[in-house]
Amino acid sequence: MSITAERKADVIKGNARAANDTGSPEVQVAILSERISNLTEHFKTHAKDNHSRRGLLVLVNKRRSLLDYLKKIDQARYTDLITKLGLRK
Repeated sequence: MSITAERKADVIKGNARAANDTGSPEVQVAILSERISNLTEHFKTHAKDNHSRRGLLVLVNKRRSLLDYLKKIDQARYTDLITKLGLRK
């Protein structure tokens, strides 16, 4: 259910603002989005896994908080990120 180290490195490389950037809100949201999509796929076969469902809700709330923070500090970075990750329709 977690992401592999190689996939995480690809996500970081694709969303980093500078070299060695692993802590910016963009990178954190991208990693959380990858984990959320993996858990969503997991629930298609394991519908009664309520312990992992709680973890999914925690991840979604954390991503929402980071997106709210990013929207508050820089609207342009926020809109670029949500279009890049396809979070809003």
